[in-house]
Amino acid sequence: MAGKVVLHYFNGRGRMESIRWLLTVAEVEFDEVYLTTREQYEKLLSDGDLMFEQVPLVEIDGMKLIQSKAILNYIAEKYSLHGNDLKDRVAINMYSEGLIDLMEMIMILAFAADAKAQLDTIQTKAIKRYLPVFEKALNGPSYLVGSKISCADVQLLECTLMLEEKFPEILAKFPNIKSFQGRMSEIPAIKKFLQPGSKRKHQPDETYVKTIKMVFNLPTK
Repeated sequence: MAGKVVLHYFNGRGRMESIRWLLTVAEVEFDEVYLTTREQYEKLLSDGDLMFEQVPLVEIDGMKLIQSKAILNYIAEKYSLHGNDLKDRVAINMYSEGLIDLMEMIMILAFAADAKAQLDTIQTKAIKRYLPVFEKALNGPSYLVGSKISCADVQLLECTLMLEEKFPEILAKFPNIKSFQGRMSEIPAIKKFLQPGSKRKHQPDETYVKTIKMVFNLPTK
C-alpha cells in the first residue's frame, strides 16, 4: 500500500498551492517537506528526483512526480475531478490553463521589479480577458463543465480569492462568479481549508522570496 502523499516545496504558495487545494478537495491527507537550504535542493538533484531541475515534487502512489500541470492532471484523474469523458476533460483543461496563466502573473508579483505596474496588468487582464469567460460559463450552471465539481472549479475559487486579496472589489461586476465562490466555500473540505491553521498558505512575504532566491542561487537585488 502506498504511503501518505508528500509534497516537496517551499513554505508558501507558488506552483504547489493549486496541488494543495486539489488534494484537499479530494480529501487526501498529505505531508510537506519544505525547502529551506541549497543543500536540500542539491540532494534532490543528485538523487535524480527533479527531471528538469524544478519543483514542485510530489510523492504519490509510489511515484515521484514533477511538473505542476502533470501533477494536477494525475490527481484530477485519480479522484474523478476531470469530467466524465474526453470532451469534458478538454473543456476543463482549457479553463484550467487560463486560470494557471492568470495565477502565475500573481505568483511572480512578489519578485517583480515594478510591483505597481504588474498589479495594474493583472487587474486589467483579469477584468477584460479572464473573468468575463468564467462569468459567462457560470450563467446558469453550478459548475464550469458538466454537473459535478472539477479541478477547474477548484482553481477558479483559488484564483478569485487571490485576486480579491489584491483587489477587494474586483468581483463586483461578476455576480455569477461571486455566487459560485459562495457555493464552493461551503463544501466541507474547502470550508475547513479556508479556516486559520489549515495547510493553505499565506500571501508571499519577504522570507518566502529570500528563501527561494537563496535555494536557487538567484540575485538578491
